[in-house]
Amino acid sequence: ADLMSPLEAIIIGFIAGCLVVLSAVALDRLRLDDCVGAVSVHLTCGIFGTLAVGIFGAKASLAQFLYQLTGVAAAGVAAFGSAFLIFFILKKVWGIRVSAEHEASGLDSHEHGIRGYTIVFDE
Repeated sequence: ADLMSPLEAIIIGFIAGCLVVLSAVALDRLRLDDCVGAVSVHLTCGIFGTLAVGIFGAKASLAQFLYQLTGVAAAGVAAFGSAFLIFFILKKVWGIRVSAEHEASGLDSHEHGIRGYTIVFDE
């Protein structure tokens, strides 16, 4: 637990703070809906934080970085594989898409009878 100096922790936090903003902007430009910023915070900064152990701190080395990278890859494969399997089963059993009409009108209106947002963008 005592592997990072306060300065290294500040540097890691600063970089992660920049990454979360850049990631959110990139997702918006790619038109990927991440309304709460979960991908930017948890995926982007989670990967960076994991890899930072191999870059900063008392045990930083190329070998440690590669161990961390292997861990990121293993976690990614496990998460993607299990999510793919779960969504494949859900798609076959119940379906995972809403109708085009409900998507266009907004799910807040369809599910709850109210609009969550009143902003209208020209497409």
